[in-house]
Amino acid sequence: MQTLPAISGRERELQKLMQTAQPVWLAQSDRSLETFSSGFACALHMHQPTIPAGPGGELVSHLQFMLEHPDQGDNHNAEPFAQCYRRMAELIPRLIDDGCSPRIMLDYSGNLLWGVEQMGRTDITDALRYLACDPTMQRHVEWLGTFWGHAVAPSTPIPDLKLQIQAWQHQFAAIAGDAALQRVRGFSLPEMHLPNHPETLFALIQALKECGYRWLLVQEHSVETLNGAALPREQTLVPNRLIARNSNGEEISITALIKTQGSDTKLVGQMQPCYEALGLERQPLDTCMVPALVSQIADGENGGVMMNEFPAAFIQAHERVRNEATQAINGTEYLELLQAEGIGPEQFPPIQAVQQKRLWDAVEGELSATAVDAAINRLRQDDGGFSMDGASWTNNLSWVEGYTNVLTPMHQLSADFHARFDDAVAADPAMSATPHYRNCLLHLLLLETSCFRYWGQGTWTDYAREIHSRGEALLSKPQ
Repeated sequence: MQTLPAISGRERELQKLMQTAQPVWLAQSDRSLETFSSGFACALHMHQPTIPAGPGGELVSHLQFMLEHPDQGDNHNAEPFAQCYRRMAELIPRLIDDGCSPRIMLDYSGNLLWGVEQMGRTDITDALRYLACDPTMQRHVEWLGTFWGHAVAPSTPIPDLKLQIQAWQHQFAAIAGDAALQRVRGFSLPEMHLPNHPETLFALIQALKECGYRWLLVQEHSVETLNGAALPREQTLVPNRLIARNSNGEEISITALIKTQGSDTKLVGQMQPCYEALGLERQPLDTCMVPALVSQIADGENGGVMMNEFPAAFIQAHERVRNEATQAINGTEYLELLQAEGIGPEQFPPIQAVQQKRLWDAVEGELSATAVDAAINRLRQDDGGFSMDGASWTNNLSWVEGYTNVLTPMHQLSADFHARFDDAVAADPAMSATPHYRNCLLHLLLLETSCFRYWGQGTWTDYAREIHSRGEALLSKPQ
């Protein structure tokens, strides 16, 4: 029987662990707000999907499949990818030895974390554990939470949002320990895909906060001001407060750092955020002046720029700012420095997901789910460009249109999973630690992986159908 990933069984324990209010950066940060006028925060996103393509059809990492089939497509990049997953454990110490104080944020999908364990790639897992657990590295490296199965939030069934969040926390704690997980305060959405449907966004932020997250990285064009306008340039350089409102009129909010638009891989691969920050002065925030922050994220392994140019660019950028008023800084570190000066979310400018102004203006009569749905339907009929499918860094690609053969089974498996387990787990929380529950959950999370839609119809949608079939078969079995 295939070994299952550590994705469930400690939900209540980890939720309690993550609710601590203690700062995690201040005690060891060598940054001070008075000493710099601008900063840059770069994140690397790493992911490899899990596919039913091993010998006998077992679930394996796509990275393993690439290594075993080097003559297909760009599979020759498998080992360079693998080296990208571990190389920060070499780059960060090198810069420290050279007298620099580097920073990087890391976003690794649960699929990838499990996959390298499955492959026995201890060179990678040891490097990641070092980056997460070593006291020196903890000054320089921030881990970001994400969905375990690299699901795109707007088209993920709402009850599964929290399952995806919690599964990643389980996986990371199993690799790096509870103390390392407790330091994970920021969240990175797969494909930077922010929901803009009121119910989905409200549920997402609620789940993030329940799971202990303090802030979210969002793409510039996925949000708007409360007046429905694009964010002014200066507003993208300070923290914002993302507000969500559901059809019952309830509101919830979370701090948002704004990722600017652009060719993500080239921007981070060549460390453009550093050079952009070098030309910036402090920015107004409420009644204060604070260091401007340029935030950016990119795939950490895809493309020649990232594979080949990034290491030298990363080193050069940190050497460039060694004695500058521009400094590298991580997201939580920046926010905790502000908080220590009494600058918190209540001072951050409010924003909302795109299209919210148009939607709420179109709602007629008493606010309700029915009234919101009617407003959405009218807006769609009047304007073919109006969408409640969210916004991501791949806006030329729909995660919904043309994929009913994936989405319909996905929603069916989700409904069947919750019908089978919700009441049972509520009555006996220990059930979520059983192999049967975990195996069913695994197939649900995997089916929601974005890759089964990103690569179009064919092999990848066939993978999705196979995972759906296995998931339904598991759910039909007794405990």
